[in-house]
Amino acid sequence: MALNVLIVDDSRVMRSMIIRTLRLSGVPVAEVYEAGDGKEGLELLNENWIDLALIDINMPVMTGEEMIHQVRANPITSDLRVIVVSTESSETRVNRLKEQGAAFLHKPFTPEELRQVVVDVTGVSLEQPDDELSLSGSNLSF
Repeated sequence: MALNVLIVDDSRVMRSMIIRTLRLSGVPVAEVYEAGDGKEGLELLNENWIDLALIDINMPVMTGEEMIHQVRANPITSDLRVIVVSTESSETRVNRLKEQGAAFLHKPFTPEELRQVVVDVTGVSLEQPDDELSLSGSNLSF
């Protein structure tokens, strides 16, 4: 099953890196939607079927934490699988997000780390076996 993915980050470069890393990792991706803040992310969620959201925390207009709170409060999106991708170091804040059902991936991250968190959260099968992936030794880190 290919995933429809929403990437919410105020950095266009980081959104591009996450998308590229997802495609390299063998995670089956169908449609990819991008938003520059939580408000735009919520609008895209209301307009499209999304299987997985990767959300930064610190963004203008609406933070990732505010977005996740609204996602969980909406019966239509309450069970959306969410991965927070952030440099956040506050253990209190990270634990609060985990209590809302979000997985957490610290920036910078490797393609292997991203792939593992996506597989853990979604349960999807990879498109190709691990030994065929050319990520090992690639020195990619985002």
